[in-house]
Amino acid sequence: MPKEFGRNRRVAQVIKEELAVLIQKKFPISQYGLVTLTNVDVSPDLKKSIIYVTSLNLKKSRDDLINELNLEAGRFRHEISRLLTSKTVPSISFNYDVSIERAQRLSEIIDSVNDK
Repeated sequence: MPKEFGRNRRVAQVIKEELAVLIQKKFPISQYGLVTLTNVDVSPDLKKSIIYVTSLNLKKSRDDLINELNLEAGRFRHEISRLLTSKTVPSISFNYDVSIERAQRLSEIIDSVNDK
């Protein structure tokens, strides 16, 4: 019986912790706003990872931020490879997480209905 929190979850946690530090250094708040990693999904075979990010006070467009993060993905992967002891390091792909904005929008709708 497989563990519910298998190796891919542990690898995802390491990637999330290390990327948070790397992104903070490479993407300063003054230029990009506060970039936050919301989730990391690693495939069961540990070959691919999708990192979901969001940003507060975004200075540029979402697409610009995601494009710049994806351009730096190779460097991030190289840095993470120094920390992981596995044979392979998952490829990194960034996506913008819109769930927080959706939740905020739903909250505003509910508040407006309650006010009426």
